[in-house]
Amino acid sequence: MTSADPGHPAPAPDTGLLAPVRAGTAVEALTDDPALVRAMLDAEVALVRAQASLGLVPPGAAEAIAAAAAAPGRFDPRELALRARSGANPVIALVAELTAAVEESDPEAAARVHLGATSQDILDTALMAVSVRAVDQVLADLARVARDLGRLAAAHRDTTMPGRTLTQHAVPTTFGLKAAGWRSLVLDAYDRLKAVRDGLPAQLGGAAGTQAAFIAYAEAATDVAGPDLGLRLSAAFAEQCGLAEPALPWHVLRTPVAELGGALALASGALGKLAADVLVLSRTEIGEVSEGTGGGSSAMPHKANPARATLIAGAARRVPALASVLYASLVAEDERPPGAWHAEWPTVRDALRTVGGMAATAVELVTGLRVHPDRMRTNGDATEGQLTAERLVAALTPLTGRAEARAAVTRAGRASTDLASALGDDPALRGLVTGERLRALTDPAGYHGSAGTLVDRALRRPDPEPPHTVQGAP
Repeated sequence: MTSADPGHPAPAPDTGLLAPVRAGTAVEALTDDPALVRAMLDAEVALVRAQASLGLVPPGAAEAIAAAAAAPGRFDPRELALRARSGANPVIALVAELTAAVEESDPEAAARVHLGATSQDILDTALMAVSVRAVDQVLADLARVARDLGRLAAAHRDTTMPGRTLTQHAVPTTFGLKAAGWRSLVLDAYDRLKAVRDGLPAQLGGAAGTQAAFIAYAEAATDVAGPDLGLRLSAAFAEQCGLAEPALPWHVLRTPVAELGGALALASGALGKLAADVLVLSRTEIGEVSEGTGGGSSAMPHKANPARATLIAGAARRVPALASVLYASLVAEDERPPGAWHAEWPTVRDALRTVGGMAATAVELVTGLRVHPDRMRTNGDATEGQLTAERLVAALTPLTGRAEARAAVTRAGRASTDLASALGDDPALRGLVTGERLRALTDPAGYHGSAGTLVDRALRRPDPEPPHTVQGAP
């Protein structure tokens, strides 16, 4: 293989220094350059084995190619990347190197390497295989997050806390309802990502999506050709790869990639919402939740920053932009686009790694999340009944009429933070309601509405079953 230009030494590998959310996670390893090279080689082996299963090539050729593809250290990602500059994709160099490797042991089998396929068949299939493995890991982590959020929701079904709208106290809610909402989003993301994952297809169209070369080679060498040969080969190839069989070659029909991007963006948003709430609730002046082990500061030794929520929130701002690139790549001209296809490669990997890191980090965040009900109660009491203004208007309406009830509550709120005392002194209410009754009406714990019932209903939605093992996981 061509060695690196000595004037341009190979850079150190991307260690995730500027992307700590994914550093050290399983998805990072499942999507690195060696994993992608391995997936491309797997696709080449799957193709020849599918051809052998239909009698198009000798079984021995398939095994010779598989053995050469498994040679350790033969296929260097950096050198493939350098050689990809001349052909605009890494498969051309990979096929040349695989062919040379096979020739060393079986020259006849070498003629069957990549037979009838095009570079896009191999690279698309490899990216889908890598995506399936990465998504399986994300799904496993999302399942754990959903399970732990369900436990939080059940434990805090009736834990009173201030509801906040437009940054201000609104009416009371419960932490259980908030956690149930987080869980609902995570389950929505799980369901969507699982549906997309199950439909990720293999790719086998040949030069321009007609599968003509497969038929031509079969007609020249065997008696098993026919107009449906391409379809039968595509089905066998998909089965070998463990991917879905597409109805059509999708060289320029990029729905699978766009849908993957959309599902990853949904998962990012679900986890980002969780992180955004944790960041707000863990502010010093709020202090209603905290991370089990906070992050430190290089300047301030007293800090215990919500590091995990911060990493998730930062990543959540990137994934929608990545998804937009994949949606834009739907505009793919001709039978192979110059640019739209190429834009997908790093984008898909970045989206997988980012969401994979978010999901792994969310497991740590939720598992260690500390809830502080006393602080929630203190914060709710800080406005001395103002949280229940809506309830007071409803309770006083039968006594004074709605307009006067609203006016009385408004006057009391402006006159004092102690709403019950101020209402007791209001001339319009004198003799109509007791101070004891007003105190009861201003207790936030008595104004949960249907929160508990909503939590119960949300928790009837079952936790997903995570994969028992993740294919290819380290």
